[in-house]
Amino acid sequence: METSHCPGLLSLLQCWALPWWPPVTMGVPVFILAGLLVHFVFLASIFDIYFSSPLVHGMTPQQTPLPPPAKRLVLFVADGLRADSLFELNSNNTPQAPYLRAILENNGSWGISHTRVPTESRPGHVALIAGFYEDVSAVAKGWKENPVEFDSVFNESKHTWSWGSPDILPMFAKGATGDHVYTFCYTAESEDFGAQDAAELDTWVFDHVKSFFNSSRSNQTLFSALNEEKVVLFLHLLGIDTNGHAHRPYSKEYKENIRKVDEGVEEIVSMLESFYGNDGKTAYILTSDHGMTDWGSHGAGHPSETLTPLIAWGAGVNYPQEVTSQLFEDNFLKEWKLENLKRMDVNQADIAPLMASLIGVPFPLNSVGTLPLEYLNNSDHFKAESMFTNAVQVLEQFKVKMSQKKRTTLSFLFTPFKPLSDSEQINFLKKARLYIQQQKYSEAVSLCKTLINLALKGLSYYHTYDRLFLGLSIAVSFVGWTTYVILVIIKTHTNLIKAAQINNKESTGPLYSFMFAGMIIAFFLLIQASPWTYYVYCLLPVPIWYAVVRELHVIQDLAANLWSLPVGHSVGFLLICILGIELLVFSFFYRSTLTVGLLVFAGWPVITQMWVQAKRTTLIWTLLCVFLAVFPLMPVVGREPNIPLVIVAGLTTLLISCFSLASFSRSENKYRGKEDLKVYFYQMFSIALSTYVVSSTHNSLKNKQGLPVFNQIVSWMTLASSSALPLLSPTLLFQRLFSILLSLMATYLLLSTGYEALFPLVLSGLMLVWIQMEQEALQHYGLSLRSKLAVFNFAYATDITQFRQLHLDDIRRSFFFVFFIVTAFFGTGNIASVNSFDPASVYCFLTVFSPFMMGGLLLLKVVIPFVLVSCAFEAVQVTTQLSSKSISHYVLVMSLTIFMMLMNGLAQLLTTKRLELSRRTKHHSM
Repeated sequence: METSHCPGLLSLLQCWALPWWPPVTMGVPVFILAGLLVHFVFLASIFDIYFSSPLVHGMTPQQTPLPPPAKRLVLFVADGLRADSLFELNSNNTPQAPYLRAILENNGSWGISHTRVPTESRPGHVALIAGFYEDVSAVAKGWKENPVEFDSVFNESKHTWSWGSPDILPMFAKGATGDHVYTFCYTAESEDFGAQDAAELDTWVFDHVKSFFNSSRSNQTLFSALNEEKVVLFLHLLGIDTNGHAHRPYSKEYKENIRKVDEGVEEIVSMLESFYGNDGKTAYILTSDHGMTDWGSHGAGHPSETLTPLIAWGAGVNYPQEVTSQLFEDNFLKEWKLENLKRMDVNQADIAPLMASLIGVPFPLNSVGTLPLEYLNNSDHFKAESMFTNAVQVLEQFKVKMSQKKRTTLSFLFTPFKPLSDSEQINFLKKARLYIQQQKYSEAVSLCKTLINLALKGLSYYHTYDRLFLGLSIAVSFVGWTTYVILVIIKTHTNLIKAAQINNKESTGPLYSFMFAGMIIAFFLLIQASPWTYYVYCLLPVPIWYAVVRELHVIQDLAANLWSLPVGHSVGFLLICILGIELLVFSFFYRSTLTVGLLVFAGWPVITQMWVQAKRTTLIWTLLCVFLAVFPLMPVVGREPNIPLVIVAGLTTLLISCFSLASFSRSENKYRGKEDLKVYFYQMFSIALSTYVVSSTHNSLKNKQGLPVFNQIVSWMTLASSSALPLLSPTLLFQRLFSILLSLMATYLLLSTGYEALFPLVLSGLMLVWIQMEQEALQHYGLSLRSKLAVFNFAYATDITQFRQLHLDDIRRSFFFVFFIVTAFFGTGNIASVNSFDPASVYCFLTVFSPFMMGGLLLLKVVIPFVLVSCAFEAVQVTTQLSSKSISHYVLVMSLTIFMMLMNGLAQLLTTKRLELSRRTKHHSM
């Protein structure tokens, strides 16, 4: 007997639920393709809108008109040197770097240079030498190549000679005009984290500088060039960074490297003063591109990464200034026993105009730095003129940026940056010039600083001028696409479509209206000469919302049905949904939120009374949820290396493998042939070998014997075989999933440095129990018969033609999947291994610095838990009689589309396909 209405939301979905069929308006392939395309635009828009290059071109070079104090500049950049590591005293109150300590106490000025995120070598050097902060995406475009052309102090110099890393020097030589920036690099293979002593990299630099100057005495052309004005010598010292990565900043290797750099700097200064006859025309600057965390990484914004030392001395640089008190929020002055010497902090980009001012070259055209006058030992007139030049140089960028935006915006829509209108610019410049003529230098300097600050704000204003407009366009598109997907799900999985099919007449009014709106938007963009990407972002909402409007009848029928529901049930369901979404959102900011969610998951069988019918499974589920909940509370992976835990994880995996083999042998799904057993034993052997390689590599690097070749070969072979081995195993559910775990676990062990090696084990255990719990849920809600998981075969699951109807519990099932994906991502804080670059995880594969190879391996480490969750979700779908091409696809195209669709496809490949190796045919005698 049929009921005339559905009394609750649960019943409503049961009434609506129908077997799956493709959307009426478009086929599944087209729908998936549309989802991928839309989300590709969403992804690209993030970089285009928020990470576009801040650079502009077409400015006039600006140079201080007065003679500079120095003829040449020597720049020492100690890569990866923290401020506290240089300035703090040893336990016996002796300095880490005696020569540099004596310089800042007796001959020069000092302070802290504040860097910006990302604290990587490329952006740091660009800020130091070019004076601007690159957009975040530039670090992914290469250490050696220039994603954008930019000006630099090196380019403005007459000659620049540089020595150091092949990953840093070429990018400044490539962008220089003419052939006056010369580089001398050691081989890339020299940058070995497993080397006996990375300080040899710095020794190489010092030795080659000395030999270079010695050879110049017999080369008149070179000798003359070295004695010209506006010369820059750049010494890039990578040893400290390499030792910091390999041994941590508090290690004796790191501190010994600082001492060697101190001795090398002293020798170079002494040699140069002798070469130039103590003419007093050489200025020296020592600083760093970035710092380093206590655990040997950098890339993020921790103070240990952003605070770098700055010491300047020589021609044109102020002598130490004694003070009685200084106001700083930190307590460094007391710790470093430098309370009486004036500390002059700068932003990293301020060092570029300081170098330009010292040797009298034009300020880099793209520099956004403010000249730190306190470092200059010169007349007030020189300081005022230099600051005026600095202000004009920054203002030039503002004017170019403003004119660019003005050309691409209709005059009646253009909103100028009011504090720096054309008249205000003229007033600032006239007033500053008048102050200089009247010898009111302090007033001129103050006015120029104000002008620089306003110009920088104006630059930011015009750089982000269209950000709100474009962001709203993308937001409207996203809301429209989400709405359309929800409507398609309702339409294809409920009986609302029957009501809609009564009236097949479709009005052409909406189509013409949306076409007209699209033409207006296109015309509006055309007359403003907007970039082609603006057309994509602004026109995308038109077809999306047209598709939504075409489903208006679905919205009407949905609203009519919702009115019939009890208010309490609807509000309760809505609150649970909001709470679940907020839990996911907070987990992106606080990893401990995942612990809360997992503890709630642990109580799920109790709340739903499922524990009554499956006590044993519920107990295992609860325990594994609690175990997994511990990981988000642990420190971010990589901070505390613990190789014994990695070994324990390997041995535990082997132990579980032995128990599983015995279990499979006794069950109905035992291995059918010798080939299957061979694959299984090979995977167990890979786990054992990986465990040995991790231990052996760690001991070898600890003893400074480098990465053994055998270990490296085994690691790469294990990685290569990890994706193929599961395809050789039987397609029975538990055997295939366990095979996937063993293959991926072997690789994951090689990429582990501590407790995270246990994470895939616990996660996989929970995933296997999740599959069983979903079977219990099916029986609990009376939706279908339980599948016999022991003999369930992935290969036949794709042939199922009849799938069960959708149920409210499928929303919970999808939420579980998304939550487990987020847990796989943030469970061990793996994202920090990519952002704050720490190469320790890849030492089993390579120790020679290779940023993209190392980055790729770290990303693989992050992806492995995703694959485990995706494979489990594939199993959940097919064992609960849901088409893996239906609801999951809708969920995916609506959320984490591009990446998760790849994961979904990979999961299907790993679970359902099997490679058949050629086997010898057996001949039977009759």
